[in-house]
Amino acid sequence: MPYEIGTKDNPMVLKTPPLTSEYTMHVDQKDGKEVLVCTVGKTVLLYDLNIISDLHNMLKEYGDWMELGSADEQKPAKEGTVEAWGRSENNPIGGWYGLKKGLRGRVGMYIPPLLEALGLAAVTHDSKGNKMKAI
Repeated sequence: MPYEIGTKDNPMVLKTPPLTSEYTMHVDQKDGKEVLVCTVGKTVLLYDLNIISDLHNMLKEYGDWMELGSADEQKPAKEGTVEAWGRSENNPIGGWYGLKKGLRGRVGMYIPPLLEALGLAAVTHDSKGNKMKAI
């Protein structure tokens, strides 16, 4: 993958869309496959690395601002949001981009700032109700 995301020893440092919390993101191997590792405090979330290009392509096709709609795995995602797309049977991988059972949600919280840092999307930074759009 042509993105510079960082390594375990030198991860990319990001802030959540409301700019209230810091977390890190890097690429690592899990079960012989490259994955995105998102570390929030002591919590480690794993995402399918394809989410970067898949989300960017979906947003380009959508062509407008899309609400992020971040939600934990146990809570339903609001329809029409990045979060709902990240768990939809209709996305390119046919389901959850989150790979760690119980922690598969929060795509709308942690992936948009990564796409913004990579220059692939613009993200709003309000206290809530944030949106993103492909660039």
